[in-house]
Parts: sequence; structure tokens; C-alpha cells
Amino acid sequence: MNPQAIGIDSGRLAKAYELLDGAHAAGQLPGASLLVARGGVPLAPHCVGRKYFDRDDPVTPDTVFLTASVSKPVTVSAAMLLVERGKIRLDQPACDVLPALANRGKEAILVRHLMTHTSGLPDMLPDNEQLRREHQPLSEFVRRMCALDLLFAPGARISYQSCGTAILGAIVEEVEGEPLPEFLRREVFEPLSMTGTSLGVRDDLASRIAHVNVGPGGCDTDWGWNTPYWWGFGAPWGGMFSTVSDIARFLGAFLDPRTGPFSPATVTAMTTDQTTSMPTIPPEQRHGQVWGLGWRIQPVAGSCYGDLASPGTFGHHGATGTVVWADPVRDMVCALFTTQPHSTSAPLLSRCCNLVAASAL
Repeated sequence: MNPQAIGIDSGRLAKAYELLDGAHAAGQLPGASLLVARGGVPLAPHCVGRKYFDRDDPVTPDTVFLTASVSKPVTVSAAMLLVERGKIRLDQPACDVLPALANRGKEAILVRHLMTHTSGLPDMLPDNEQLRREHQPLSEFVRRMCALDLLFAPGARISYQSCGTAILGAIVEEVEGEPLPEFLRREVFEPLSMTGTSLGVRDDLASRIAHVNVGPGGCDTDWGWNTPYWWGFGAPWGGMFSTVSDIARFLGAFLDPRTGPFSPATVTAMTTDQTTSMPTIPPEQRHGQVWGLGWRIQPVAGSCYGDLASPGTFGHHGATGTVVWADPVRDMVCALFTTQPHSTSAPLLSRCCNLVAASAL
């Protein structure tokens, strides 16, 4: 596909590819894949580097990446299918579905709070690392989350939280009577032909997974990002594996609902500012970070997805070095997966996003 044919300046987009190539050559980026789409038409992914640290196996278009927190809006989308099917409500107390949550003030948590980082739950369990060292199952994490004290009253603040997404995943499982990965496979991934995507790794995808750069030589614990334990854990907040082509299809369904399993009403709700109107959230928080349902929204030009994203752009970052966004003004999708953790790759990701946005004609 010629980029010009879909309204993308090929010379400017080449600068994004050159940035990734140069970062890899300089030893700053072990592996990466970038896909850009416009008007629902994707360009071929640009792939950089290799998947592993101990052998020369290049990143290819079908390479699978651990997406980390890009998993969160996908989990929210599963719960939103239940909303649009009349099985749960956004303003329903979460403990209606999970009675174990009805303690220590958590009776006031609404389903909506779990989708907007406003529930009052912490980001992670205090003993998160210890539980992972012990290879505890997801069910034990959820059990302990249901017993937590709140950091603040539900709806009073915005505080980024993986615990809220975990509880949301448990609600989907309780209502549907099946594991969240299976529900997502049938109701989201298969309708969108996301054949290289799963929550928790599928056996047939294992050989295609790019390893995250967790230290010199790719060393890891037995519970970290590159281990069988984490691959099989299926964290609703950070355990999805996907390709850039697959996640671009998912994003595309929120630019054109005709292409996906979500109703136009669901798409509008997920991509509309849900937090600015919450009356008890301090003004500096309401304007400093804006959340739809699952998606982080760009309220004005700049910052979240580079400096040039249009107002209303929505997407998400991931700690493993991933960022995805959809710009409804430009009808553009950007999916950038890398193996360099976000803590060190964030400036590079932002620069690349700028180059992608600038390529739109």
C-alpha cells in the first residue's frame, strides 16, 4: 500500500521508521514494530531488531508482544459488552455482582469507577511482588483485592489502578460463568480477526513472543515478564499478548463501529470524557488527566500520545514499552510495540508518535 493513497506523507512517515532503526542501531531498542493506519487502511508494519537476546531471530509482522497496560481498555471492552447487553449497569454497585467486595467502604464502588481509575483502590496489592514470587493464581490476587482498604472515597479522585481492572475482570467472569480470556477470545478477538492475540499466552503463540528487556542479557526472575508464570497468569490489567496488526483492528473498531463487535453507543461511551464531570474530583485532577471508559483521552493537543495528537485522541501506554492511540480527527491509528520498558523508552515513543502524527496529510 502506497502511504500517499491513504493520506500519509511517505517521506515524513519514513522519519519515524528511521528513528526506530537508529535507536536499535544505538543499542537503545532491542526490538519494535510500528503500524500506522488511516481511514481504516493499515500500512505494512515496520519491524526493527530481534525478539530474543540470545539468538538472532528478527522481529517480523507476526511477532507477538506483551502489551502490559494496553490490556486495560480491552478488559473494559469486555465489561462494556455486558453493559450493552443489559447484564450490568455502569452505575451499579460492583458488590452487587461480587459480594466479597462489600466491606470497608467498597460498597460505594460503582462499575463506572472501575473503568475510570476512580474507585479508590490502589494500583497494586501491597504484597504484589511476594504473591508473584509464590506463583499465586489470579484468583488469590482478586480475593485479597476484595479485602483492601480504600485510599479515598469512590469517585473523589483519579488514581491510576490495576486493582480496579482486576475486579472488573472478575465481574465479567462472575456474570458470564467463564474465564475472561475465553470470553475475550469469543466475543472480541475472533470477531475482529485478532488471531495473534490472547489474554495470557496461547501455546501456539509462545514461539512468536518478543522478550522484554528486563536487564543485562535478558535475565529475569521466575515470576517476571518473560516467564511461564506471567505468560500464563492472564492479568486483566496487563497480561494480554498481541501483534500491532491485531491491536490496530481493535483501535479501528472505535473509529468505525461497523468494523467491530461494539455498538456505536458503547464506542461513544468509551471514547467520551467520563471524569471531568465527576463533581468531587479536584479541578487540577479533572483537567490534568481525562479518562473515558478504559481509554485515556487527550483533552487538548500534546503530551499523552506525543505533542501533535488531536484533542480527543484516545489510547493507552504499557510498561513493557508499548503505546497505542487513535486520532478521530485525522482518522488515524498508531500501534507501537517495543521490548524496551516504558521507564526508559518513553521519550523515544513520544518522538515517534510526533513523527507519525506529522505524516498525516
